[in-house]
Amino acid sequence: MTHTLPGAFSPNNVPIYHVLTPGDHFSPRTGSAIPTVVHGLASGAAIAGDAERYPQRVVVQSGTYTPRYESAEAVEFPPAPPPTRRARTLDAALARFGIPRRGTAAYYAPAVQSLRSAPPGIVLAHNAAMLPWLLRDTAHKVALYAHNNVLRSFSRAEASRMLRSSARIVCVSESLAGQLRERLPRSLHSRVRVVLNGVDTTQFRPPGTPVQRMTLCVMFLGRMIADKGPDLLLEAAAALGRDDVEYLVVGSDGFDPSASLTPFEQRLRELAATVPGRVEFRPFVDRVRLPQLLQQADAVVVPSRWPDPCPLTVGETMATGVPLIAARIGGIPEITGDSGVLFAPDNVQDLATALRKVLSDRRYREDRAASGLERARLQNWAWSWRQLIQVLDEVTDGAA
Repeated sequence: MTHTLPGAFSPNNVPIYHVLTPGDHFSPRTGSAIPTVVHGLASGAAIAGDAERYPQRVVVQSGTYTPRYESAEAVEFPPAPPPTRRARTLDAALARFGIPRRGTAAYYAPAVQSLRSAPPGIVLAHNAAMLPWLLRDTAHKVALYAHNNVLRSFSRAEASRMLRSSARIVCVSESLAGQLRERLPRSLHSRVRVVLNGVDTTQFRPPGTPVQRMTLCVMFLGRMIADKGPDLLLEAAAALGRDDVEYLVVGSDGFDPSASLTPFEQRLRELAATVPGRVEFRPFVDRVRLPQLLQQADAVVVPSRWPDPCPLTVGETMATGVPLIAARIGGIPEITGDSGVLFAPDNVQDLATALRKVLSDRRYREDRAASGLERARLQNWAWSWRQLIQVLDEVTDGAA
């Protein structure tokens, strides 16, 4: 049974405000994960027929990329300069003495101001651990929505101060929830919930006609940073020693395809020279072109070194009907289940063994592809929204 929270909102029409990091874009022109998740959840709400009860809003900085996704109405705020390195260092020092992080507060101030004048609703603060505290004196109910370990620089005391007014703490995997609980006081553990990321199974799907190729194509998609492990793939490819395989390495250090190569990206080119098969590098690809690109792969490798909480590439690969080879780390096993081929993280030989198994056995590739496709179709954004709506209903009902 629902009831109206005093001075807050009607449970029959509760605006949902997804707050993006200032400067982030709510547009398919970016590869940033959080806007993709927000768009997916808002689309899931529409599919489920919940958009009237929970109308979707996205709180986004003015001047960011267009066209914007049409799944959520934009609530714009003016830009503010991000904290300098000195300001961030000062913030961290002040936090140890119980003083709120002034630089971060100033960065989010325009977004906070836009919410103060908006009708009361549920604010989902995506990776913004300070927002529950900044909005503590409003009629909004605020939930931290964590996509990464945003509390890694917080003491338990600071996490308690910033989040004691948070209605819920949503994490994108059980793995991430465990990391956050380590930083939270025990009194907040009961507010932690998990909402796994979904996948757009209308956008990502197998090609209508099977792609005919002379050689097998193994693909990496992601940022060109050590945490994502593209160097592990190239080292495993060299260890595999097959000259009948193409390796397509797609991504950039950031989201600018024209940016100069970083030292790490230059090192990847050097590693490519040790691989018997052909290695092709392509810069960042926006989300509009991504589905067609994935259809070119015979296998996709997600070799993350860090505990990747819930990478979108995993679900998108499976939804495309492509075998997935991924590190057994973070939230990856939670999404793949028994559909992916998992290997020990940061282990070149184990990755090479997984590659050999997938590339050498066509029937095994087809089996893994079919298993992943079946799982992905069950884990679409409507499925993810159903997880989130349980959290929203708790907040709306005033559950402790």
